[in-house]
Order: sequence, then structure tokens, then C-alpha cells
Amino acid sequence: MTTVGTAPGPEIRLATVGDLPPIRRILAAHGNDGPIVIADVVGPYVRHLIGRGGAWVAVSGDEPVAFGAAVDTGRGLHLADLFVSPDRLGQGIGKALLEVVLAGSPHRTTFASEDPRALPLYVRAGMTPLWASLYVQGPSAALPPTPPALQVDDPASSDELVALETSWTGVDRDADHAYWSGMPDGDAFVIRDGDAVAAFGYARARQAARIRVLDRLLIHRDADPVATTIAALRRAGRAGPVLACMLGPHPALRPLLDSGFRIVDRDLFLATDPDLADPTRLVPNPGML
Repeated sequence: MTTVGTAPGPEIRLATVGDLPPIRRILAAHGNDGPIVIADVVGPYVRHLIGRGGAWVAVSGDEPVAFGAAVDTGRGLHLADLFVSPDRLGQGIGKALLEVVLAGSPHRTTFASEDPRALPLYVRAGMTPLWASLYVQGPSAALPPTPPALQVDDPASSDELVALETSWTGVDRDADHAYWSGMPDGDAFVIRDGDAVAAFGYARARQAARIRVLDRLLIHRDADPVATTIAALRRAGRAGPVLACMLGPHPALRPLLDSGFRIVDRDLFLATDPDLADPTRLVPNPGML
């Protein structure tokens, strides 16, 4: 057992797979886990964070009372989760856990909910509120047709997408690509503009609703971000409803709203440096950027 702190307050240690049930109870208490109607999405997500070695728990009486995790994106640490059991809020556990989860990295990003307790923690941790992150949902069949110049190729292998991201950004995220490609009813695809790759992404099922999710989309710097995003959402939705997280400055936001999409939820994106994410070229996975 790796122990970081024991006093004052709960012990903070690395999370293990054995912590999965209490972690899920903490997430469910905050509305971030629930009934498995279609497929289990939260379980594989938490297992991935634990396997990445960046997941921690605060333990009191041998029971986790808080959970925090971060993912190394190759450009910094992205805070994926920070949740404290409702009956332990206001005791300083979240602050202590955050310091452990983000230790060692000056470059940090996260998505913050509208919980007024969270935002001050993240600002004090050096992150600046930058953009709204808007969860947009709508009928993929109502989107404009994909332009003839764009071709959506599927399925694609995660190895192919790892190579593309590495060549575009210099960052190898092999473990995360393996996770995205293995999600329930998940698939990977590439959008080509002639002979060039314009974008690539992943789609998956949701846990408790028959709505597809565009899990992540990365767009080449020379590609049209509007056309590629709309093509990706059409592909991800399979003619049914589809959900995606769009950063506020993304130029496809208004065309989506004009096509009948609506904003069903929102977060706030924070970072120590705005260059850690391009809001016009990325449709992020909120847990891992």
C-alpha cells in the first residue's frame, strides 16, 4: 500500500481495483454513476484510471470516503475526477486529495461542475477558468450531409489513431486509445479529405440511455473544423441521437444548434495555460481530454 498522508484527516493512498465498489458509490452519490441499462461505462473508466496509476482514495476506517484521479496527457496532468462523500464535505478532504493527485505537474487542466466548492479549489491549484464546455445532444440524422470531399472510413484500429495523434502532436497516448477503442459498442473512425486525414475519433454507447456519444474527436490543423465535426457526429450517431462535449469557442456549436441540437448540461474548462487544449480542434473526452 502506497501511503501519502495519514494525519490530519483520512489516509490518502493509491486506489486499487478492490476500491472500485466504494468509488462507484461515491460517484453515484454525486450523480456520476447509475443504473446499467445499456452497458457499463463507468466501471471500465474507473478501472482505466486506476490502471494508469493516477487514481487515489482518501480512506477513513478502511473505507474510501473520497476519490481523485488525473491522467498524464503528455502535455500536463488532466484532473479527471475529484469527489468526496457527501457526508464528509467541508472537512478539507478534497483539498488534501487534490494536492496529492496533481503533485509534480505545473501544467494542469480540468472540467469543473457548477458546484461552488470545486471552482475555488481549482483556481487555487493554479488553473484559470477559460471556456464553457457544453454537452450538446441532438438527432444525427438532422445534420447536414457530409460534403462529397470528406470520406468517413471505419472501422479504424486504435494503433492507426495512436500513430496519427503522435504525428500531429508529438504525444503518444497508446493506453488511452486502447481504452477508447474498447468501450461498449465503441468504434474508431477516420475522416479523410481526399488523400489527407482531416480528423479521427471514437464513438460509444451510453450507460443508461439509447444515445450514442462522440467520445473524442481530434481535428487536423489544416482541416475545416465545422465540416469534420458534423461528419463525425453523423457517423457517431448512426442516424439516432448523439451527444458530445463541445468547448465554447468551437465554430460548429452554432450550426449544431441550428440543426436542432440543444445544450443539456455544461461544465467549465480550466487550465494553467490556454495552449494546453485547442477548443476549435478538439471535441474532448471530459475525463481524459
